[in-house]
Amino acid sequence: MTQDISIEDFLKTDKNNLQVIDIREQYEHENGSIDSINIPMDEILKSITSIDHEKKVIIYCQTGKRAAAVTFMLHKQYGLKNIFNLAGGYSAYLDSQIK
Repeated sequence: MTQDISIEDFLKTDKNNLQVIDIREQYEHENGSIDSINIPMDEILKSITSIDHEKKVIIYCQTGKRAAAVTFMLHKQYGLKNIFNLAGGYSAYLDSQIK
């Protein structure tokens, strides 16, 4: 099961109780990101100790497809219930900043 959060809800969320993880490749992250840590998709399952188990965790990629897969795997493999996929990913974030 994948839990999604819309860009609108994400922008309203208290950032003090939130961890944001960009799972895009480092070069993608360097070209622009939401205030986040970068753990590329191929490293995320081996980086479980870097993921907060108490706060709400938002995982994003460029469009939300890779992040949805990662969110599903973190639920399945580690039973994490505090993980959310940012629907639309970084592209949705950029669109929200233009409005």
